[in-house]
Amino acid sequence: MANIYIALFSCFAVCRENRSRTDTYVPEIYSRETYRRTYQVNFHPVLSENFWRDIPFNLTFYPPNMKKERGRKQGKRFQGEMDYRNPDSPPRCDRCRMLGHNRKNCNNPGLSNV
Repeated sequence: MANIYIALFSCFAVCRENRSRTDTYVPEIYSRETYRRTYQVNFHPVLSENFWRDIPFNLTFYPPNMKKERGRKQGKRFQGEMDYRNPDSPPRCDRCRMLGHNRKNCNNPGLSNV
């Protein structure tokens, strides 16, 4: 609905600039006459539940049988060239940034995670 207002506002700005009528830019469905024709019918309020008829069947709705998958969801991002590591390069430690080992096998436990 917000897009309609933005479109109408920009349309009015164009009409003001060109000194033309808005009828040429705005579709007929958004006109006042269409709005009035839509809501000219009388709406009758719904009676209270005391006046409702009993129905011969059961209207019980159960939630769909959906189980939540375990684990972290897979990302939907497309990977580019920079996301792939060269398989020939040795591993680099996340803790000390040295080559040849990983965080699990790091010999520098005193360094903080940078």
